[in-house]
Amino acid sequence: MAPQLTEIPPEPKTPEEHEVFRNLWSIRPCFFYNEEFDDCTSIKARFHQYFIHGESIDCNQWKRDFDNCVRFEKNPRDTKSAMELIESERNRRQERLKAHFGNDVWRKREKVPEDWSKPLPEHLTKEYENSYLELKSREMRGEVEPSKDDGRSMCVIM
Repeated sequence: MAPQLTEIPPEPKTPEEHEVFRNLWSIRPCFFYNEEFDDCTSIKARFHQYFIHGESIDCNQWKRDFDNCVRFEKNPRDTKSAMELIESERNRRQERLKAHFGNDVWRKREKVPEDWSKPLPEHLTKEYENSYLELKSREMRGEVEPSKDDGRSMCVIM
């Protein structure tokens, strides 16, 4: 269950409440943290961790995040638990994006290419003509009636 926002004032009173309110989007519903902890400690996950890392990884951060989330859910003014949870999510996001920001092979674009919306080459246009995507696109534009039967059989073998 997501934290109850009804008790948080529209205008946070302290700098900590303001910081929590600004980063509330990053806090997941509590059951996700518990599921992540259960998944991390499962036998299948432990085998995978051993295969990838050569050892089991520490799953206690998921448990701490779950506990902080529950405390924050019970008391939305518990800024300490919320800030620990927000910091944990921030660290997790930075770790996940480390390779992206550390990339020195590809140069990032400064702006969108000028010809980004040019028409497709003719061979791709011909392939697209009778595709399911083209049919649905025409239906959305109102050029053809929505089809009830798309021509596929729904055969089920029992």
